[in-house]
Amino acid sequence: MSLKIVVLAKQVPDTRNVGKDAMKADGTINRAALPAIFNPEDLNALEQALRLKDAHPGTTVTILTMGPGRAADIIREGLYRGADGGYLLTDRAFAGADTLATSYAIATAIKKIKDYDLIIGGRQAIDGDTAQVGPQVAEKLGLTQVTYAEEILSAKNGKVTIKRRIDGGVEVVEAPMPIVVTVNGSAAPCRPRNAKLVQKYKRAKTPTEKQAGDMDYTELYDKRDFLNLVEWSVADVNGDLSQCGLAGSPTKVKNVENIVFQAKESKTITAADTEVEALVVELLANHTIG
Repeated sequence: MSLKIVVLAKQVPDTRNVGKDAMKADGTINRAALPAIFNPEDLNALEQALRLKDAHPGTTVTILTMGPGRAADIIREGLYRGADGGYLLTDRAFAGADTLATSYAIATAIKKIKDYDLIIGGRQAIDGDTAQVGPQVAEKLGLTQVTYAEEILSAKNGKVTIKRRIDGGVEVVEAPMPIVVTVNGSAAPCRPRNAKLVQKYKRAKTPTEKQAGDMDYTELYDKRDFLNLVEWSVADVNGDLSQCGLAGSPTKVKNVENIVFQAKESKTITAADTEVEALVVELLANHTIG
């Protein structure tokens, strides 16, 4: 049984390098001022998709991402690891989107894609930590959803079996396809780039990138269609401008800052039961725990 899988991936600012220029005056992230990386848990999601591709010959894995033109790097990174293609949602009208506007844009793009069995994404993005986009996409598409997944155990007979993390342990659930699955960072890490795939896809570009780049390879894109990355605007996905970007985002960020915890005092204790019990009593008394 072959599957059609869409992986939701996001290019995020590296939150280890948040500086004073990280936020714009309108409360949105100044992405141009921060290094960009592949959202870590989306890489875990990609690995689950690629494992299904390994187990089911004929399966296709497609990356769907939203962002500025440089977010095409995320699609290429997916291709280098085993994905088959990708779509970039990019339009100035998408800028400044919160989770509500982001999930709306992604859902409209998936409706345009039409043919899919699984939509897999990371549990949350490190620039927001909300874990809302995946569930909101499922709701907008009217699909079943399974969150906090650690492993997709099987996909057959129109159903998927998933191991998911819950408080106090794990549980195994079965659900019908099509389905939206969000994957934890505790799931298997994504495989590294494949050297042959890097050589195959290193010149894969969106139309905008081709217009701005080296024209020496124009004929290459006519001969090798797999190098043509798809780029969609709001109009391409029949989006409602009032639900996109800042216009469709009720959430407003007041401030973004980097917090470094520093110990002002320390205490050394031994493994003796009395000292451990005394420390617990102290932590309870000052409300550090409990």
